[in-house]
Parts: sequence; structure tokens; C-alpha cells
Amino acid sequence: MTVLVIQHEDDCPPALVGRWLAEAGVGLDVRRPYAGDPLPDDLAGHTGLLVLGGPMAATDDAEHAWLAPTRALLRDAVAADVATLGICLGHQLLAAALGGTSAPNPAGQQRGLLPVGWTAAALDDELVAPLQHATRHAPQRCLHWNVDVVTALPPGAEVLALAPGGEVQAARFAPRAWGVQPHPEVDRAVVERWGTTEPDAAADALAAEVGAAADELETTWRPLATSFARVVAGAGVAS
Repeated sequence: MTVLVIQHEDDCPPALVGRWLAEAGVGLDVRRPYAGDPLPDDLAGHTGLLVLGGPMAATDDAEHAWLAPTRALLRDAVAADVATLGICLGHQLLAAALGGTSAPNPAGQQRGLLPVGWTAAALDDELVAPLQHATRHAPQRCLHWNVDVVTALPPGAEVLALAPGGEVQAARFAPRAWGVQPHPEVDRAVVERWGTTEPDAAADALAAEVGAAADELETTWRPLATSFARVVAGAGVAS
């Protein structure tokens, strides 16, 4: 099992999700196009696609030339029924690739450990249903650090979770394609790096809060990687 991972900047690595997938037996082919890594023309030889977060908007093609090819790979993955997961920007790119839209949140930046608002559709979803049993139905949280959100879902997409302000927090875009707006992959070290780009006391406090919640966040979100690994294993290899 090999998942193509598209990383958009040094400060947004696969981090915890990458480790959890590796521990579940998934190989990672990490491409960093901002650093000159070529993106493949197709998904041949890959059993999954993981698109990570980044500070750019999903259609900032003029400034970031790899975004249009990334959206094309996302469309190809959905068409070929290749297991696909988008995180934050990856979630927004998946929406845009399939005919939806993303834009700055009218309510402003989301930044903090926010509760997860699962919908009824999540209860039997192949990817996220196991997460709801991970903490024996205790409240679940995840780190948000984003300005843009998905403002219109593409046809056929299903909302799986809503943030406290009503924004799409997780969605199933196709039978084997999902996006999550928050950052299940992030640990304290990553948040501390992000805080250097937006230095303030709140960023420092959030890094400490993420560190203190490390066990809680692992219990909640490791099942996402484990579940995605199962989907990858059952999806076959693109050819």
C-alpha cells in the first residue's frame, strides 16, 4: 500500500497522520512541489492520495503552480475510486476540484481546539464512524488554524461534521474521498512553528494547550488514520 502525499510547505508536514499511517502498514510517497518535487501525471502505482494543508487558497494557481495539477489528481482519484483524504487546504482543494467553492470565512479566522460536531450521516460513514467510538462518546476536539473554509459543497457531497459556527468541518465527497477542515496531524511542535508566522500570546497558549491535550488528540484522531489505511487496503492500486 502506497499513498501519494502532497505537501504544500515545510511547516505543514504529514506529522502524526504520517506516523499513524506508517504504523498501520501504509507507505508514503511524499511530494513537495514547492521545493521542486514533480507531481506524477497520474496515480499509477498508488493506492491512495493524501493532500495536506497550507496557507494558500485553493485556487491561488498564479502564485503556486502545483495547485491546478493537484486538483486534477484529486479529480482523477475520485473518478478511479482511489482512496482520498484532504486535510484543511486539501479539503478545500477537493471541494474546488469537484465543483464546489472555498473562500475566507466571513466569521474570521478559526484558530483553536474546537469541538467536533458530527452529523447523523457520520454514524455509518466508512472513514469517520470509528472515531465516534474512540473516546466512548466523550466530547471530541481537533485543532483548527484556518482562514478559508468550504463555502459550497460539490454535487453529491455529504456533510459529516460541522464546526461550532456552522462551517463544514468534515465531508464525504465521493464513496472513497473525504475532507476534514481541522488538522488531526498536528502536534505541539508543528503549532509552535506556525506560531512563528503569527506570533502572539494566543499562539503560544494554543501550542501549550495542544501539548497538554496530546493524549486526548491521539485517542480521538489515530482512528482516522487507521480507518483510512483500511480504505486504502481495499481500494486497489491505480493503473
